[in-house]
Amino acid sequence: MTLYRFTRILLAGAALCALSGPALALDGQDLLNKINASFAGGGTVIKADSVEVDGEDVVLKNVTLEINGEKTEKPLTLAELTLQGVTEEDGGAYYIERVDFPEVDVKEEKSSFSVKELYLAGVYVPGDTNAEGIDSLMFYEEAHSGPIDVTVDGKSVFSMAEATGTMGLSEDEKTITFEGSASGVKADLSTVEDPKAKEAIQALGLTTLDGGFSTSGSWEVETGTIDVEDYSIDFANIGKLSMSFGISGYTLDLVKQMQEQAKAMQAQPQNEQAQQAAGLAMLGLVQQLSLIDAKIRFEDAGITKRGLDYAGKSQGTDGAQMGQMVKGMVPLLLAQAKLGALQNEVSTAVNSYIDNPKALTIVAAPANPVAFPMIMGAAMGAPETIPALIGVKVTAND
Repeated sequence: MTLYRFTRILLAGAALCALSGPALALDGQDLLNKINASFAGGGTVIKADSVEVDGEDVVLKNVTLEINGEKTEKPLTLAELTLQGVTEEDGGAYYIERVDFPEVDVKEEKSSFSVKELYLAGVYVPGDTNAEGIDSLMFYEEAHSGPIDVTVDGKSVFSMAEATGTMGLSEDEKTITFEGSASGVKADLSTVEDPKAKEAIQALGLTTLDGGFSTSGSWEVETGTIDVEDYSIDFANIGKLSMSFGISGYTLDLVKQMQEQAKAMQAQPQNEQAQQAAGLAMLGLVQQLSLIDAKIRFEDAGITKRGLDYAGKSQGTDGAQMGQMVKGMVPLLLAQAKLGALQNEVSTAVNSYIDNPKALTIVAAPANPVAFPMIMGAAMGAPETIPALIGVKVTAND
C-alpha cells in the first residue's frame, strides 16, 4: 500500500468519525433517565416503550406520564414525543432546543378538553441532580400554551387564549429570573345549578369572567432569596389583585428537603401517622424562611358596590346602609384581634374605601428580615406586636 493511499484512508476515517461522533455520543435513554431524575422531586415519571435517536433528535415512542406514582385506568399517553436539537453539555447535562407536544383533545360523554400549541424551548437537563447550585436544576427558557377550551354539553365553560412563561439566567449564573402571563381567560358560571350560588353569581355580576394574570420575579439560588416582583390577577368588572413579596432562606438545600418530605407523604397516602409526621417535618422546614417584605393591593372595578348591594339585600336593607354597618363592625372585630395602634389605621382605610371604593393596600416592610417562627410566635402569644414586628401599613385609595 502506498503512503498516499494510506493517508487518504486515514483522512476518510477521520472524516467519518467526525460526522458520526455526535450521533454516537447522544444517548437517548440516558437523557430520559436524567429527565426523570429531575422530575423525581415532584413525583412525575415519564415512560416510553422505545427511545430512538435521529441525528440531534430523540424520539420517544408510546409515552406514558405517571403522577405521584399513581396508576390510573387512563394515564396520560402520547403516541410520540420528539425532543429536537439535543446536545450533550459538560458534566453529562443535556440541552434541548425544543419540545413540541401534540394537540390534546379529550372527549367524554358530556364534556371535552382541548389544548393546542404546547411547547417547551431551551430546556436544560442537569447531568447530576445532586450537583452544586444551579447545575442541579432543570429549567427552560420558554413554555407556551395556545388556546385551551373546556366544554360541557357543547357549551364552553372555560377557555384561555394563550399562556407563556420564560426563565433566564444571570451572567454570573447565580440568579434565575422568571416571567409568566395568561391572556383571554374566560369562564361561564351560568351553568351553576345550586339556586343560592346561582343567585349570588348573578347579583355579583359574575356570570361571565374575562381576564388574565401575570407574574415576574427572581430567585438567588445560593442565598435563597426570592423576590416576586408582581403576581397579578385582573378580571373585567371585578378588579385587580396584585401581590409582591420577598423571602430569604429558600435555598436549594431547603427545596430538596421539602421534596423529600413530599415524597414521603406520597409514599404512604393512607397512613395518617406518617402523614402527620411528614406534615410536622414540612412545617419545621418552612420555619427556616424569613420575611423580607410583602404587599397586597386590590383595585376595584365594581365588585365592591355589587357586593354591598347583595349583602344589604339579604339583610333587608340597601348597599349604602350595609356599608355603614360594615364600617361600624370593623372596629369591634379589630378589637378582638388585639392589633394595637394598627386598629385605627385599618378602620380609617376601610371607611375611606367603602365611601369611595378605588383601592385598598396592605404593606409589610420590616426594617430587617423577620424569621417566620418569630411571626408565628407573635401571632399566637402577642398579636398586638405584629404590626411593629413586620412594619404593617394599611391605606386606601392611594
